[in-house]
Amino acid sequence: MAKIGHYPTENSQKLKRTDLGVELIRLLSSEGHAIFSIEQAREFSPRIGLKESYLRESLYHLRRNGWLLPLRRGLYAISPTVPGVTPSHEFVIAMALVEPAAISHWSALHHHGLTEQTPRKVFVTTTQTAIPRLRERQAGRAGNGYPVAGVIYQFIQVKPARFFGTQKIWIGEARVSITDPERTLLDGLSMPQYCGDFAEVLHAFEVRGPHLNLERIVGYASRLDEATAKRLGWVLENQEVDPTALRPLLQLPIKGYRTLDPTGPRKGPYNRRWMIQENLTGKIKA
Repeated sequence: MAKIGHYPTENSQKLKRTDLGVELIRLLSSEGHAIFSIEQAREFSPRIGLKESYLRESLYHLRRNGWLLPLRRGLYAISPTVPGVTPSHEFVIAMALVEPAAISHWSALHHHGLTEQTPRKVFVTTTQTAIPRLRERQAGRAGNGYPVAGVIYQFIQVKPARFFGTQKIWIGEARVSITDPERTLLDGLSMPQYCGDFAEVLHAFEVRGPHLNLERIVGYASRLDEATAKRLGWVLENQEVDPTALRPLLQLPIKGYRTLDPTGPRKGPYNRRWMIQENLTGKIKA
């Protein structure tokens, strides 16, 4: 009579598949795939004896047990809880969520040393329209952003013509796109709410001042909207920048006044030279 232990139970089969799944993600990590797609997992699974028919089941159990972090449909990151695996940096994860993408706004300000404030989100600029979105029942928990393993990713969508001013940096062994300091400062002038606030953006200009590439930032501003260009002119003039460098900004035509802080009230004195309403707290009369 055969012993009961000689017959594989359903639980023991699931355990074996889970063990093979763990072996799979360790193999993927060793090959430089800490973030991988189902297609990549399918390519590597024969090397550890995991049948394709059990692949999705193994990934499901690994996800439930916290070994895998789901990024979007069909894309996973290996969890930092896996022993011997270096977790993916949040910037690297951002690059995997959308394409093209660049770390930007407050996250870029912090990376470039232009602010001492640490953002609670990772800000990402993209031209992609099909960005990861929350289900309605998740939206209340994450606010305005997309959560992955406790990190909120905030996407800012731009037109392809405005996706410029980026550079490549190394994060560990991965290369990541990030807006350069000049483009980051301009993003702050147009969307200060994604950079702390307008006061923080002005502080960032002061920090960057001695190293600011005037030709670059003026050229960038000329490719963006007139309001951002006029705000830049006002800021640089108040930093006593050489007036000749500001002529291209001064000559840009604009219809009507724009507020200096786009998130502030329409109050304060008018600066006719730059067509800017100076709506800073110290300039607004009660």
